[in-house]
Amino acid sequence: MNAKRITTPSPEGQKQLDALRKSVANVLEKKRRLGQYAVTWENGKPVVRGEDAPVAPAGAR
Repeated sequence: MNAKRITTPSPEGQKQLDALRKSVANVLEKKRRLGQYAVTWENGKPVVRGEDAPVAPAGAR
């Protein structure tokens, strides 16, 4: 296979990534201000954060 791996996005792709990151940051900040929990990924696993986040029962994944 002769696929060329591009490690940096094109200028247009970088603009899109920046817009997505900004949008996600805004939504997470809004959820924090409203006291809502958020689910994100960390080390390949979902992580629930926030004051009202549900607590997994003992023995759950």
